[in-house]
Amino acid sequence: MKRILIICGATATGKTGLAVECALKLNSEVISADSQLVYKGLNIGTAKPSNDEMLGIKHNLIDIVEPNRNFSVCDYSERALPIIDSLISKNKIPVICGGTGFYINSVLYDMGYGNTAANLEIREKYKKFLNSFGKDALYEKLREVDPETCQKLHVNDTKRIIRALEIFETSGNKKSMQKDRLDSRYNYTAIAIDYPREELYKRIAERVDKMFADGLIDEVKHLLNLGINEEMQCMQAIGYKEVVFGLKNSDLNSTMRDIIIKNTRHYAKRQITFFKKLPGLIWLKPEEATADNVLEFLNAGK
Repeated sequence: MKRILIICGATATGKTGLAVECALKLNSEVISADSQLVYKGLNIGTAKPSNDEMLGIKHNLIDIVEPNRNFSVCDYSERALPIIDSLISKNKIPVICGGTGFYINSVLYDMGYGNTAANLEIREKYKKFLNSFGKDALYEKLREVDPETCQKLHVNDTKRIIRALEIFETSGNKKSMQKDRLDSRYNYTAIAIDYPREELYKRIAERVDKMFADGLIDEVKHLLNLGINEEMQCMQAIGYKEVVFGLKNSDLNSTMRDIIIKNTRHYAKRQITFFKKLPGLIWLKPEEATADNVLEFLNAGK
């Protein structure tokens, strides 16, 4: 069966470095599974790997979208699957690396959320509806057309509520009617690095401090000057939205840094919860997370 290696898990756990080491030993390539690394010009706030960090290994699906464009899970899987299959056809084991769980699931499984292409006009209509009438009214809109999906979503999960409405209006089918096929397309080995919570939080704080030292505020200012406004998808990323708020309110003090750290911590918790549901995921302690150990697990899973 087709074989792939997945390096996933929470932000700031060293996924990229481990993926590069594995790709070097496998004579293969890395396929990014990060929803922010796809955007051109978003470098500092996304901790985009530098050429030095890539060590000559080709990294696919980085810098492929202009920052004024939306990019969906469907878009990701449509681009990622041909790359994966091309590498496999050359007897290479693709190394998928990232923390966007929906991206990883979209290549492993034939997921329903990838079956209906994005319709930005409809999405924008419901965003305006949300702004005008509020999240409760939006939630009721979904209840009217797809009560099954509505039951599975919290009223605050407006992004997925809008996506479900978009699917219904675009395809005429309820999202709840889209059946996800959970047989994996590939024989995969999935690895995550399991830092103790306090150590992970320390790493997150250090990463945020480095982003500010490297010029995060200037990067956001440059994007705004290019016409990339706060409503665009790329500017919803943690780090960017907080800096935009700070610039608008002339408040660039240490509180903004603390908010970014807090939001990143919450995001890391959500990532960990998500990936715990991935069947067969192997959690390695930081000292165990070496390429040699990963390849042992990979070979054992043949």
